[in-house]
Amino acid sequence: MPDPVQPGDKRSANRPGARRVPTPADVLAAAQSAVDAAQSAAGQALEAAQLTAGQAFDTAVRLPPASAQLAAQLPDLLDNLSTAIDRLNATADRLDRTLALADPAFAAYDRLLPRLEALIALGEDLFGALARLPGVGRLGRITGIVAPDLPEPEPDPPRKRPRRKP
Repeated sequence: MPDPVQPGDKRSANRPGARRVPTPADVLAAAQSAVDAAQSAAGQALEAAQLTAGQAFDTAVRLPPASAQLAAQLPDLLDNLSTAIDRLNATADRLDRTLALADPAFAAYDRLLPRLEALIALGEDLFGALARLPGVGRLGRITGIVAPDLPEPEPDPPRKRPRRKP
């Protein structure tokens, strides 16, 4: 039977898979290393916090009073904006419903307007034709009904006669 291995025996350290038991010096060194790491992390966190607080204080000191007042009013402004958007949405919905009701009337106007324009053009053509009839101008003055003045055609420019050469 093999000899049992004692904890302080050098053979136990050379065996594969053997666990090494830490000595008090190893535990003390690990604890000191953990303390140093914790102090370093705490120092870095403290420096970062001081830097952030300093920048925040500098910004707060440099912040003009009007900006601070505006920042204080910001929640009320957002509430008012939300209310205005809700009212705008309601108004847009009402407008949409109104236009949907008026759509048949617009379609009727679209069908009616070309006919009215054609009727007006026919009336103007009729007045123009009547105005050219002989004696209608005198009849119109007697009855008091006067046709609208038609634009007179522009006279042709005078023609230049070519000079004869002797």
